[in-house]
Amino acid sequence: MQLLVAYQSDPAGYNMASYILQDMRKQDDGIYKGKNFDLVIIPTPAISADWLEEKYQYDGYVFLSKHASESGTLALTCHSTGNFSEAQFGGLPRQMAVPHPHLQKSYMKHLWKKREDFTKFEITIEATHHGPTALSKPTLFIEIGTTQKEWNDKKLCEDIAKIVVEEFNREPAKHKVAICFGGTHYPEKFNNELIEGEFALGTVMPKHALDNLDEELFSHILDRNKEAKSALVDWRGLGLNKQKIVNLIQNSGLEMVKV
Repeated sequence: MQLLVAYQSDPAGYNMASYILQDMRKQDDGIYKGKNFDLVIIPTPAISADWLEEKYQYDGYVFLSKHASESGTLALTCHSTGNFSEAQFGGLPRQMAVPHPHLQKSYMKHLWKKREDFTKFEITIEATHHGPTALSKPTLFIEIGTTQKEWNDKKLCEDIAKIVVEEFNREPAKHKVAICFGGTHYPEKFNNELIEGEFALGTVMPKHALDNLDEELFSHILDRNKEAKSALVDWRGLGLNKQKIVNLIQNSGLEMVKV
């Protein structure tokens, strides 16, 4: 699989990319060529890069980016993209991107293995959110949070970039794939499963988005997660939508796994 790693010139993306491109050669089209993956700076925010496939044809796309949160909690995050309702932050309404489950699991397990190097940070996936959503090949965000201090910490960004390079220079192991329903934006149960369990994760739909789920959107999620044979549910984190989720999963033929 030939990946394209893309970043906009935000501090975290720039600092990660600066380390990565040291051993790459720049082509006339602006692409930095590597052995197993290429890198490019893009002129638009990463969340609005639905156009990327029109110009660059690859087997998958990874975006290096900064992460921000209202809580200010320091975090190293990784997540798939998509919009469960309106498109407030890039992409299209009610559209999921194709996830990158095996690469995400491999990266997060690697990050967790080296957690002693990142003791100030939470190492966590986020629920699926924001754009781009329209790319036909797998899409993944890798982010450093949460303030200007961390985004401009070249040593931190370089340490994350080293893990990115190591992971992207080898084929990730294959795992059973599941889509996820329930829980919070930082889904602890699903994160634990990703790092320590047997499943790689596709789309993760949190509790606050479940009101938007209907048969049409559920069918679309399945279509964008063709590898998924299971659905993980945060049984205590489904709220009033529990029976709706159970019915949709049972009618789909997916294995339902309560976590």
